[in-house]
Amino acid sequence: MKRRDFIPLLAGLMLAAPRGLRAQTTTKKLYRLASLTAVGPLPGTYGPILMHALTEHGYVVDQNLEFQPFGADMQLSRLPQLARNIAVAKFDAVVVAGFPPAVAMKGTGVPTVVGSGAGDPVATGLVDSLARPGGNITGISDDATMLTTKRMGLLKAAVPNARKIAMLWNEQDLGMSMRYQASSDAAKSLGFAVQPLGVSEPNDFEEAFAAMTRDPPDAILLVADALTALNRERVYEYATTHRLPAVYESDRYVRDGGLMSYGADSVESYTRAASLIDLIFKGAKPADLPFEEPTRYLFVVNLKAARSIGLELPPNVLALADEVIEQ
Repeated sequence: MKRRDFIPLLAGLMLAAPRGLRAQTTTKKLYRLASLTAVGPLPGTYGPILMHALTEHGYVVDQNLEFQPFGADMQLSRLPQLARNIAVAKFDAVVVAGFPPAVAMKGTGVPTVVGSGAGDPVATGLVDSLARPGGNITGISDDATMLTTKRMGLLKAAVPNARKIAMLWNEQDLGMSMRYQASSDAAKSLGFAVQPLGVSEPNDFEEAFAAMTRDPPDAILLVADALTALNRERVYEYATTHRLPAVYESDRYVRDGGLMSYGADSVESYTRAASLIDLIFKGAKPADLPFEEPTRYLFVVNLKAARSIGLELPPNVLALADEVIEQ
């Protein structure tokens, strides 16, 4: 058979082939997703939650999804270059945890979804508005004033005599500094005196502990970010040694030794982040995707941590808890 006769015949066979057989010859699109944090991979259970939720949307790693984590190993000066690397590599989207990675991605053009921890995105200048972000960033927001008011109310119920609360936060992180300020204002409105203890590197925690030893507070609030998370066990140890109740912003701190937490349900937050990523993969622009606020919040208490500081939590407080950790 001559080549000029073979080509029309091949075309005819392709047209006559069953639809399913023709579909098998079509290559699936590979969607490329990165994550960027100040540390390494997405912290705690955030990564597995996100991957599971993406699977529910039909994205499976090594089939139609490539996922690559980027982290700055707590060298925040590296974040801008990592963000540029992600842009040059032409990832379809990136998910971030925390304000510094989010601000590093701003203006890169890469569609970015904030999973958690970036504070108020409007107040920090990440976006124009929650309803219409206007740039390349969307995601999950938080309401520090509302959350701290609730946390302080729960602390007051658990420790009725508490009057002064020490607040530790990363003062080099604009998002966390603004969250501290909102938390401080909310606490003062409820009658608490606030002992501000800003830190910017691991060595600063010793100074913060020394300040609390000189002028003891009645309780501690740890504002969560990569720096404070990496040093959380030092806070647990100090709180236990000095028999101080401490309240945290996320249940992950309570599950590994903290006393109590009130904050957004990470399963809901990262499941919704996956939905935003799905919309972006399908062509939506972050500028048009409203920033979302969590709808589910968890109050979690750790009875082992309570016993370690000689605190007996009142029955009405335990009744409010979404989860009580016994060990």
